[in-house]
Amino acid sequence: MVLPTISERREECQKLQAAILSNRKLIIVANRGPIAFRYGENGERTFTRGGGGLVTALTGLAQHVEMTWVAAADTDADREFKAGDVELDNGSRLRVRFIEPGAEAYAGYYNVIANPLMWFLQHNMWDGVRTPNITRETWQAWNDGYVKVNEQFADAVAEEVKNSDKPTLVMMQDYHLYLAPQFLRRKLKKLKNRNMKLMHFIHIPWPGPEDWGMLPSEMRGAILEGLCSVDLLGFQTRDDALNFIRTCETHMPRVSVNFKHGRVWVHNHSTHVRDFPISIDVGALRALAESETVGQYEEDMQHLARDRKLILRIERTEPSKNIVRGFEAFGEMLELHPEHRGNVKFLALFVPSRLSVDEYQNYLDEIMASAGRVNAKYGNSDWEPIRILVGEDYPRAVAAMQYYDVLLVNAIADGMNLVAKEGPIVNQRDGVVVLSERTGARQQLEPGAIVISPYDIYATAEALHNALTMSVEERAERASRLRWIIEREDIEDWLCRQLETLRDLRI
Repeated sequence: MVLPTISERREECQKLQAAILSNRKLIIVANRGPIAFRYGENGERTFTRGGGGLVTALTGLAQHVEMTWVAAADTDADREFKAGDVELDNGSRLRVRFIEPGAEAYAGYYNVIANPLMWFLQHNMWDGVRTPNITRETWQAWNDGYVKVNEQFADAVAEEVKNSDKPTLVMMQDYHLYLAPQFLRRKLKKLKNRNMKLMHFIHIPWPGPEDWGMLPSEMRGAILEGLCSVDLLGFQTRDDALNFIRTCETHMPRVSVNFKHGRVWVHNHSTHVRDFPISIDVGALRALAESETVGQYEEDMQHLARDRKLILRIERTEPSKNIVRGFEAFGEMLELHPEHRGNVKFLALFVPSRLSVDEYQNYLDEIMASAGRVNAKYGNSDWEPIRILVGEDYPRAVAAMQYYDVLLVNAIADGMNLVAKEGPIVNQRDGVVVLSERTGARQQLEPGAIVISPYDIYATAEALHNALTMSVEERAERASRLRWIIEREDIEDWLCRQLETLRDLRI
């Protein structure tokens, strides 16, 4: 089988988008909007487009279709805007509509249920002995927060569907909106409007049925009923998709599942379950890497990598990222292979995450203590083994990616991990990726990466050593392989495969 070239594939995708979407209305539903409104010093309301490949890919559809994006208001400017058309920098227009949850309801929805309850569960971060603890406060956040806000999203989408005279495709995103699909189906049934197809993509891992057994049956049942109300349900990996079907088979009464065809049948409704590994906007990343903004950091990064090899990791400070074990593995490597002492620098760029949650603040303290132990044991006045820079600075991260010899990504569980895809695209040194087998990126990148268990400190230490001592020829071959995979399977290809599935299943 001869694969189409990258340009041929992009042309196919553009034609497919136009063919499938030209006679439909498209509604994107996500917790965050595609733009952020702010008030300037003169009191004028302005907006900036959200970052990331997801916003780029989905807003790019606006050139093919009448499009509305429904999100939760984040600022006073969002709340005062409410709904209306916006013209983007690519010349396309879309309608943006904000729901306005009360502060208490949103706090319960986001800070108690979505984060940390759902996030921790789906990243295998509850231990079952001490956590989670479902308290009266948890149930209040569920009923008065998560349920209510999901209902608000469904109300807004139902109104948009009702007001459209076209067939409608609704694309929901992620773990904040597990209940919204069923609420939406109920509301449209009352409106006697069934001229809608519903998709939902989940960006984080989906664990097996035993993990979902930690939730009370009422919560678990509502989540599964909600997701089984969609027509096409997408996950990052095949394992996630299979785990979802297994979870339905275990925890839902009167359900019929088909693993071979990836289908769940319940309440006379069929949900097709597929994996669509999400990726990055390769062109936009390369353009940023060549920008003056990134160039401001290049001298610093060149200095760090001068006369020494560079191990790099870029993470949010979340327990699921497994940062402490990564530092311990680096220390183990220095112990087992002392020839690296003084000759390798470990640069860690961290973005503080959810520090209002005790578990996250405690983990940041553990990270700093772990790095301190390695530096104290192996460092000297001329060499600091681990250097940590904290702060949200994406251009600095892109600059650092260009100079790593090894990129370490050893998460305990990770739905995507786009850093593992960004690094090989901009790296200039044929750097080696050491990748956890439990990241979503592993499914695509395994042919070019060194894959390790996130729990195996010794194997991670040896992987770091092997990457640092690998031959020039093997490094180049692995780096080339990774670039080829990532360029072919970029963010546009991710979107295209979902539309192809809609077409092939005649949804």
